Amino acid sequence: MEFAKQQRTVKAPADWFTGDVWFDVIHAGQEPSRMRANLVRFSPGARTHWHSHALGQALYVVSGTALIGTRDGTVFEAAHPGETVTCPPGEEHWHGAVSDGFMEHIAMWEGLGDGIPETEWREPVTDQQYNGPRTTSRA
Repeated sequence: MEFAKQQRTVKAPADWFTGDVWFDVIHAGQEPSRMRANLVRFSPGARTHWHSHALGQALYVVSGTALIGTRDGTVFEAAHPGETVTCPPGEEHWHGAVSDGFMEHIAMWEGLGDGIPETEWREPVTDQQYNGPRTTSRA
């Protein structure tokens, strides 16, 4: 058994996020483990850029209300504390906080090893995309 040394909180890079976002690495598994987990804190209106994960991603909401957007224009305003949202492998999406409140989630995904990128980052989410029609439906 090993107790991991707590790492410092890091300001998220502007190349991947819009607004003020911070994260704490919870776990960055060393091979043969591929597990990755970060606690991510979004200020009101902050969000990721469009991105996808080679092996998918799970988001566990700790506090606040999470928005999750997909390329078809759907913006889900449906993730609340205690809920988990999964994004399948390769699906382009974004996630962030509502405009009037903070949001924290634990992001979980798998690395690929050998320096292969597990996340493909794309362009910023526009204000029009962020402010698009929202749904709470989970059909």
